[in-house]
Amino acid sequence: MGKKRILVVSQHYWPENFRSTDVCQGFTELGYEVDVLCGLPNYPKGEWAEGYHFFGPRKEVHNGVTLYRAGEIPRKGNTGLRIFLNYISFPFFATFDLLRLCGKHYDAVFCYETSPVLMAFPAIVYAKLHKVPLTTYVLDLWPENLYSVLNVQNKLLRKIAMGVSTWHYKRSDRLIAMSPTLRQRLLMRTGKPEQDVAVVPQYCEELYTKDVVDEDLARRFGDKFNVVFAGNFSPAQGLEYLVEVASRLRAQLVTGIRFILVGDGMSRESLEKLIKNKNVADYFAFEGQHPPTDIPKYHTFADALVACLVHSDSIGLTIPAKITSYTAAGKPVLCCMDGEGARVIREADCGFACDAGDVNALTENLLRLYYMSPDKRAEMGARGRAYHAAHFDRSELLGQLADFIMEGKMPPQER
Repeated sequence: MGKKRILVVSQHYWPENFRSTDVCQGFTELGYEVDVLCGLPNYPKGEWAEGYHFFGPRKEVHNGVTLYRAGEIPRKGNTGLRIFLNYISFPFFATFDLLRLCGKHYDAVFCYETSPVLMAFPAIVYAKLHKVPLTTYVLDLWPENLYSVLNVQNKLLRKIAMGVSTWHYKRSDRLIAMSPTLRQRLLMRTGKPEQDVAVVPQYCEELYTKDVVDEDLARRFGDKFNVVFAGNFSPAQGLEYLVEVASRLRAQLVTGIRFILVGDGMSRESLEKLIKNKNVADYFAFEGQHPPTDIPKYHTFADALVACLVHSDSIGLTIPAKITSYTAAGKPVLCCMDGEGARVIREADCGFACDAGDVNALTENLLRLYYMSPDKRAEMGARGRAYHAAHFDRSELLGQLADFIMEGKMPPQER
């Protein structure tokens, strides 16, 4: 009997920095044969990654996973119109690309659903046509998550977005949520039986658990207390909160703190303008986009790691990927967000958490860390790593994903 085969549908994949890549490689480690239907890489800047363009390459093999690339309109400029076109173009082209899979048999279809939920459409079509079970991993709840990127106020459009999103969720045979809170929301939205909606938190790649000492960072930034943010610069990230914190630090004559921002995205230009207008440029260092393999050296060098999110009806339902990689890093975490992410930091006792948008509390928490002894900060970081090992272990969560996708087997905590 040959290997069991999984078709994974996800708009975003390597070389874009999404965990869909590691999940699929993890499935191959478990003995499955994996094909991926994905888009052409242009996230987050909306520019084609080196070596790519609209016409290809359309088929690749990466670390034992076969990739079928569907066309899409790039997000260039990250305007509302371009993002909308990007959202609808992938499912349109990918549905026609299902013809390329003719003659192949899959035992399961798995949709790794970040934004947009529309990326699940080709997965639904394939699963229904071939009578194969479809499982969708809901990492961004729609349409709620959409409103953190696009300011949609029209009631009719919002009603349509809700209807379209719920339709997609209902068409999946099984759903996976990142938290019990999100699971309850999905159960209410879809009316699915409890055994068809599981909770499996996101894990992070093992590279984030390693300490990587970098002498260049120490030479460039060793003169201050460094707070690192690593990730996408999007409106949902609330990076403007850090600018407000810097203004308060300047007003209090605290000059020994620096924010090191590693990444890029649609909010970078507006963030740089805000920093200039607030006259706090000396509190920030922009390091640009780096591959995931570079991030551990920034985590290791950091005195603290910071994660902010704006208030949203959906963001608080999930544990952000950044939180899992931060706990793995073994450094104190400053968390300014609602819901599950803040709960993890408080439960792990590995830093300080405050509500989304509470800049005063974020400033106070930063100063608490700043004036804390290095030994106390090290103890905080160690508690984060211990929590990560207990709750976000890669091999354990990969096994839970595979068991639920292939057999509908609920994770141990839900049986």
